Amino acid sequence: MARTDVQLMLDVKAGDEQSFELLLRKYRAPLVNFLYRMVRDPGVAEELAQEVFLRVYRARKEYAPSAKFTTWMFRIATNLALNSVRDNRHRQMEISMDQSVAMGDEDQPAMQVPDDAPSIEQEMVARTRAEMILKAVHALPEKQRAAVLLHKYQELDYDEIARILECSESALKSLLFRAYETLRAELAPLVNSVRV
Repeated sequence: MARTDVQLMLDVKAGDEQSFELLLRKYRAPLVNFLYRMVRDPGVAEELAQEVFLRVYRARKEYAPSAKFTTWMFRIATNLALNSVRDNRHRQMEISMDQSVAMGDEDQPAMQVPDDAPSIEQEMVARTRAEMILKAVHALPEKQRAAVLLHKYQELDYDEIARILECSESALKSLLFRAYETLRAELAPLVNSVRV
């Protein structure tokens, strides 16, 4: 039977280094990709992910499973990312929201190439749509952007996101409502062009 993340972290607390390696392997790619979408710089995302895991490891002796492990880890990541964005120390890079940071071959499964590849026109339309969505998401205020990324891309529930952003669930719902209303207004031309 596979151990839960909480059990793995409790084992790390007890001194089991292999359990930490399992957590690292399991969450490295999702964490780096989340941070990449927040700070828009692959090098900074890698550095921040290392800092997150370093903080998790340093806090192992005080770890108490009061929340899901992912909630705790993403709270650390979100705080570091927001601080990095606020410090504005790093240049902004244009990326696709669907683009992932390249991991080593052992971290990512081989990519499956479909037989019916999209046409160049379809790829250009998809790329344009992705760029418009990216621009709209990145124009959101920091906390709204973090909430949207945690909700849509990390697929966390309201309770987890509220804990990560250290706000009430109702405040989070309000934050997401405002973010989605802004995105709906910004992306209305995109939606209307698809209907035509």
